[in-house]
Amino acid sequence: MNKKNADTMPFEQSMQELELIVQQLEQGELSLEQALSQFERGIALVKHSQLQLQGAEQKVQILLQQQQQESLAAFSPETGD
Repeated sequence: MNKKNADTMPFEQSMQELELIVQQLEQGELSLEQALSQFERGIALVKHSQLQLQGAEQKVQILLQQQQQESLAAFSPETGD
């Protein structure tokens, strides 16, 4: 997998690479140096993913606050006379 800078990766791609790293580490076939390198990469991916999730959560909270501030117009069904 192409090791792009974690800070520029889309969330889904970060998660896919993180899953691959976990699988590799669980298999236990990496050298100590490779395992440490993959672990370091995984930490960078986790940090970036957490920031993306926090940003999304903030956007949702802002949208919910805006919705609460808006007043709902009364619904009046049209009558077909």
